Amino acid sequence: SGVAAVRGAQRAVGVQNFLEEAAERLNSVEPVRFTISSRTDAGVHALSNSAHLDVQRRPGQPPFSPEILVEALNGHMRHPAIRVVQAFRVPSDFHARHTATSRTYLYRLATGCPQPDQLSVFERNLCWALRAESLDVAAMQEAAQHLLGTHDFSAFQSAGSPARSSVRTLRRATVSPGHASPFVSPQENRALQFWNLEFESQSFLYRQVRRMTAVLVAVGLGMLMPAQVKAILESRDPLGKHQTRVAPAHGLFLMAVRYPGLGDLG
Repeated sequence: SGVAAVRGAQRAVGVQNFLEEAAERLNSVEPVRFTISSRTDAGVHALSNSAHLDVQRRPGQPPFSPEILVEALNGHMRHPAIRVVQAFRVPSDFHARHTATSRTYLYRLATGCPQPDQLSVFERNLCWALRAESLDVAAMQEAAQHLLGTHDFSAFQSAGSPARSSVRTLRRATVSPGHASPFVSPQENRALQFWNLEFESQSFLYRQVRRMTAVLVAVGLGMLMPAQVKAILESRDPLGKHQTRVAPAHGLFLMAVRYPGLGDLG
């Protein structure tokens, strides 16, 4: 989980490192570097992500077809959980991060889990397990409406955000019933209720989705009123007393990245 390149003498290896290692076997004139569309924190899952790369073939060699490129990269991939599923030829000014028109994230919640060991092994680190038996979903949905539109989301970013501007346009923020993993038995699942929070925007600030999720959960638990979410947003204060903790990374999934002319790559 998490998309990053790890440099230097660090022992960990990131997804980008595996991609570039596989690309070394393409015999490009210049080293191939992947530019990832959306970097995710450690523990965050990426069910779908995208990247761009330039492969400079030697004189007289035809360019790779998208199909051959996918086959070659997967053939040399050393990590069983990483797969390239599609490739497209794009203009030279295409940029995986800057050209994207939208990104969709899913955050999974589970209620009715007073003890961590009550969560099935098939759901471990795949949702935020809450002790509460229920959430006030109607209040959460009302609160989410205050987040929609174009706003300064400073109050929902964590320190260290590299963004020059904290203004973002949130196109979608929904709370809806979710489902357990199909591998979870009915006996394990009978006391649990799953909920999906979905957020769509062209881009997000550092930890913005996890902070919005934490605030919406606080509303669902009765710790905040829906109207207070608007006040939090308008405060533009990331260190305000109103702030709840950041939602755990392991409940968050990058679902899709969209581009003009390419549609939904998720």
